[in-house]
Amino acid sequence: MNKKNLDSLPSSIEEAAKRIKDFTRVTPLEYSAYLSDLSGAEVWLKLENFQVTGSFKARGAFNKVLSLSEEEIKGGCVTASSGNHGAASALAMNKLGIKGLVFVPEATSTVKVNAIKNSGCKVRFHGEDGVDTENFARDYAVKNNLTYLSPYNDFDVISGQGTCGLEIMDQLPDCDVISVSVGGGGLISGIGAYAKFSNKMIDIIGCQPTNSAVMAHSIDADEILDIESAPTLSDGTAGGIEKGAITFELCKQLIDYFELISENEIVMNLNNFMDNHRMLIEGAASVAIAGFLATKRKYEGKKAVIVICGGNISRESLKEII
Repeated sequence: MNKKNLDSLPSSIEEAAKRIKDFTRVTPLEYSAYLSDLSGAEVWLKLENFQVTGSFKARGAFNKVLSLSEEEIKGGCVTASSGNHGAASALAMNKLGIKGLVFVPEATSTVKVNAIKNSGCKVRFHGEDGVDTENFARDYAVKNNLTYLSPYNDFDVISGQGTCGLEIMDQLPDCDVISVSVGGGGLISGIGAYAKFSNKMIDIIGCQPTNSAVMAHSIDADEILDIESAPTLSDGTAGGIEKGAITFELCKQLIDYFELISENEIVMNLNNFMDNHRMLIEGAASVAIAGFLATKRKYEGKKAVIVICGGNISRESLKEII
């Protein structure tokens, strides 16, 4: 993505906020006494686990679907997802009466597959890694004359996810740092673009599980790498990145640094969060918490936002964690 497109993102995000306001929620920004005491910073939680379908993905899905032409709506849509984007896209298509199909990787959690089905879309399984599922779904869309809804590699989707950043800057204009989990990079690209538009000095921390840190390693190599991911409790961020993804250049420009998080850290922080906040979150949200705590001394006395990206965790994963 070139500089002109990056410069246009903030206005596109503002337009997206108006477009999706009747379909999504302005989520709470909640002060965390526990994480503030632990870090020495003033820590706030952007609770996207309270968003429609239980994750931030509803923002991008609704903005994309609401931006489709009449011809695209009539033809139907197909997407690929590890779960959250699929559920959000299914709901958006259902609300607008669009026929849809969602491809998911073989290992997708049962709770996320059921969420997609309950939203009114057919589900098919393909591939072990999310990027393989995406490539297959994109080819399927071309062959069957359907519109492909990318989970992250799409300007409208990124603009929709960026409404989360717009809300953060409205709710806490003087925040110093935002910690965000990263998979394909759509959420952090949108948040980072709007946050840095509002405050050039703000830091954006990209957080990934060590077992699937494709974006971090790709940025280090200055090219999108084809790396096999190991199993991770952060299933919402797992998998590779589509070749030519526009989020790659955005992440290079917008992320100040990455923190890579072990599976033990994901488990520990998820358990501690549930004990202290009495709410369910998914593994990807724990990655953002752990990523901030890894750098906590840097932000003592400053205002920090951790994006709790979703709360869709399977009973099997929860049992394993506990």
